[in-house]
Amino acid sequence: MKKVAFICVHNSCRSQIAEALGKHFAHDAFESYSAGTDTKPQINQDAVRLMKEIYGIDMEKTQHSKLLSDIPPVDVVITMGCNVQCPMLPCKYREDWGLKDPTGESDEEFIAVIKTIEQRILELKEKIFMI
Repeated sequence: MKKVAFICVHNSCRSQIAEALGKHFAHDAFESYSAGTDTKPQINQDAVRLMKEIYGIDMEKTQHSKLLSDIPPVDVVITMGCNVQCPMLPCKYREDWGLKDPTGESDEEFIAVIKTIEQRILELKEKIFMI
């Protein structure tokens, strides 16, 4: 089974959401990991709250902020759209999703990013076998 890493700088919001939704929607197609070049002491609390409300996923029970060196070698790297130099990680395939960081934004903005990630996870699930 292919391994997919969702990466951004701090591994506290978008990449964590992508890891959780990858495990939720695509666990039968690929293994999901998230990581960053730095870490935060906790996952973004708005992301935690909204993921519980929308999907019943408690990211604080199943995930934590990780460095790139904390995850296994991967086949696919998805960068979130870091607006800075995105972290590099060796892989066979790479994609940048160009997502705006919703930290500090309204719930509506957060939900829009979450739903975009959900859609892209489902698209990735469909094409993972071609990668």
